[in-house]
Amino acid sequence: MEKYLHIICLDVPYPPDYGGVFDLFYKLRYLKERGVKIILHCFEYGRGQQSALNEYCTKVFYYKRNTGIRSVSFTVPYIVKSRDDKRLLQNLSADNYPVLLEGTHCTFLLWKNKLKDRKVLLRLHNIETDYYRQMAINTSSFIRKLYYWNECRLLRKYEPRVISRADSLLTVSEKDAVQLKLFAKQADYLPVFTGWNNISSKPGTGNYCLYHGNLSVAENEAAALWLIESVFSDLEIPLRIAGRNPSQKLIHAASKHPHIKIISNPGDAEMEQLVGEAQINLLPTFSSTGVKIKLLHAVFCGRHCIVNRMAVEGTRLEAACIFAKDEKEFQVQIKLIYHSPFTQSHIEIRKNLLQIHYNNAENADKLTAMI
Repeated sequence: MEKYLHIICLDVPYPPDYGGVFDLFYKLRYLKERGVKIILHCFEYGRGQQSALNEYCTKVFYYKRNTGIRSVSFTVPYIVKSRDDKRLLQNLSADNYPVLLEGTHCTFLLWKNKLKDRKVLLRLHNIETDYYRQMAINTSSFIRKLYYWNECRLLRKYEPRVISRADSLLTVSEKDAVQLKLFAKQADYLPVFTGWNNISSKPGTGNYCLYHGNLSVAENEAAALWLIESVFSDLEIPLRIAGRNPSQKLIHAASKHPHIKIISNPGDAEMEQLVGEAQINLLPTFSSTGVKIKLLHAVFCGRHCIVNRMAVEGTRLEAACIFAKDEKEFQVQIKLIYHSPFTQSHIEIRKNLLQIHYNNAENADKLTAMI
């Protein structure tokens, strides 16, 4: 018997070029391999319609996200209200197939109790209440800070209610599953789907350290600035910071140090080379929400990884990382490891770890069984 599944995405999940759509796109690929007939619904606000998605889906529907003042609500978070579209319910009503909601962002119909007669799975990429609180703390913009705190306030009441209405809750980290069992009918940890099935890390040594990520995100910019000002200002070891849309503030901070280089908007091939050839991938974070795709990228494709504990909470990737808690410990670990070769034994540890926890085929089998 054929299995059909509606998937509602917060954004157009192609190309998989930022963390928010990574899990979404690769999930489509592996579900299709298992014979699942996917009816995809995407909210589009800048990425455009993507014909590549037709390869994985039986049908693809696009909806315009309603940004601006008309989506401001006193009860529903903006990230949810701006994805309210009557055509979505009309298209879902053509059948009674199960529905997978990708993120709190896509739960407006669940909130309105319009999906009560069908099976609903809710996939959370973050606990959004925590994410927006941490965004508010990390941003320096007063207007953004107000927006983030207001979203956090609304989400604190909203999230438990929609979680309780879903038949199954799927989280990307174990920590989130444990925390949300209080509200959910059923909460399961299902690791992130990735584009990697094999380790490509290279033995040997590199001649620079790397931090990478979307540098226009407040949390990532804060981490990059911290590395520049608190860690590498006293080190002579080369640091490269690579990612999308670095601010002038970040560029100016790096320009004061000749051994620190900003690489703006690298292409996929250049980013792969940067991650793979670095001696150390540095991944401090000031947010413990969700799973950092850049951490998975570094573990699958890079050499040594130095992180703080917050970066790996709920990921089961501890054995693949070296830990430091503050600027002094980061400096000590960088000095210790910078000339230490990455060996085949390191690679074997990662192979075993990733095969158990981030096995795309096995995780797709688990999700297919839930439909």
